[in-house]
Amino acid sequence: MSVTLDIRLKRANKVYHEGEVVSGVVVLQCKESLQHHGISLTMEGTVNLQLSSKSVGVFEAFYNSVKPIQLISSLIEVSKAGKIPGGKTEIPFEFPLSTKSNKVLYETYHGVFVNIQYSLRCDMKRSLLAKDLSRSCEFIVHCQPQKSKVVPTPVNFTITPDTLQNSRESSLPKFLIRGNLDATNCVISRPLTGELTVDNSDVSIKSIELQLVRVETCGCAEGYARDATEIQNIQMAEGDVCHGLPIPIYMVFPRLFTCPTLETTNFKVEFEVNVVVVFHDDHLITENFPLKLCRV
Repeated sequence: MSVTLDIRLKRANKVYHEGEVVSGVVVLQCKESLQHHGISLTMEGTVNLQLSSKSVGVFEAFYNSVKPIQLISSLIEVSKAGKIPGGKTEIPFEFPLSTKSNKVLYETYHGVFVNIQYSLRCDMKRSLLAKDLSRSCEFIVHCQPQKSKVVPTPVNFTITPDTLQNSRESSLPKFLIRGNLDATNCVISRPLTGELTVDNSDVSIKSIELQLVRVETCGCAEGYARDATEIQNIQMAEGDVCHGLPIPIYMVFPRLFTCPTLETTNFKVEFEVNVVVVFHDDHLITENFPLKLCRV
């Protein structure tokens, strides 16, 4: 006998804040009436930390500090043991989104070495001969907007062969690139903006790109593993651009892969942006800017 179990939330965007009520319905569909031994719903929020391959074995103490951190865990009984009639049955539920003790609900974030996820799981117990049914559904938590206004911190930059920090080559072409970012204190729901101008360059330019990077740190007092990985790369210009022509910088922060900058005792999530210029002789230059993301 085929039975389908589903969880449907009332909010289409599945976004909730701490203190709100997560509500929806458990949907059961079966052709004939169905005997069960109880339906329960579990809400869980966890931070999963993972070590990069280069860090494993370096810090033995890490193995204790990278255990999953439980932010929220609660269980309600949706239906006592009994019979469900054939057809479609909807059972409403409400779950308060609040933590016990003084834990904080961090914002949902899908990273490489740090993952913050919230989910609902519905379990339906059945007799020994029939298989138990289970269904999970992820919902998204946004942290409370900060009350204070975000003061934009514009940054002007000039890139020349002399300003490059890690350059060991004397054969770099001569160039002068100027630009500005309108803010490095960024509101996560608004785009990162600015402009860039190539004043002059001895070698023709192949590509100009804007690279968003997450910097995830996991660890404890004994040591930290810090890893930077790319989130997205946007090409702003292709080919040898006109000299003296301002090129707009515009980047939307992707949902779930970014979150407000976060710093706790066990992990940190920070963000940076790189302006990358690739020349036709395959020289590549990068200018790095740390960003602070927040929600208002």
